Amino acid sequence: QVQLVESGGGLVQAGGSLRLWCAASGSVVRINVMGWYRQAPGKQRDLVAYITSGGSTNYADSVKGRFTISRDNAKNTLSLQMNSLKPEDTAVYYCNYRRVVPPRDDYWGQGTQVTVSS
Repeated sequence: QVQLVESGGGLVQAGGSLRLWCAASGSVVRINVMGWYRQAPGKQRDLVAYITSGGSTNYADSVKGRFTISRDNAKNTLSLQMNSLKPEDTAVYYCNYRRVVPPRDDYWGQGTQVTVSS
């Protein structure tokens, strides 16, 4: 019911910045939670940050102070500003959409590669 398309990934050098975008379309409801997850080669998919439709945010300890998540509810878009990038930030980043109201649908984007060179 919901389609998510990420963009903005690429190759950057350590210390640089990159901004990821996610556009949601389809049966998007007003009250939801959107977030970014990442998965490095050989590792599990972990939460990077999420933001509620009310603007409440949560960040993984590894990105606090460096990443900023934001959203535009009117446009159904999600963004992740990544600063002071480190090689360990290298991963495929996935956009996630979740309805907090039952049936609590959970949707994922196709992922976008972020590579940080040392």
